[in-house]
Amino acid sequence: MKTTPLTPIDINEITRSITDRYANFTVAELNDHVVRLSVMTESYHWHYHPNSDETFMTVEGILLIDLETETIELLPGQLFTIPKNIVHRTRPKGERSVNITIEHSQLETVNP
Repeated sequence: MKTTPLTPIDINEITRSITDRYANFTVAELNDHVVRLSVMTESYHWHYHPNSDETFMTVEGILLIDLETETIELLPGQLFTIPKNIVHRTRPKGERSVNITIEHSQLETVNP
């Protein structure tokens, strides 16, 4: 899904009807970055990004970010940045989480 510039984006309205186990799509572009919206009811696989940091912000539910040494728990309204080259995976705590991700538009993903 792509939005038109100068148009408000209603995250709650967009995500209300999503029933997929995992949905991830661009909602805005800025400079050389994208803002993605994800709705997840299951874990995403372990991976890392060699060319970009990745910032997550939870909108609904609780997002768990597993790192090799710890797990970060993000509540709604909290933000966390993963530096490039750090192996991680994301998963909801509970039934569902809705998250905003900001990352480079040419993001590379590597599965270790």
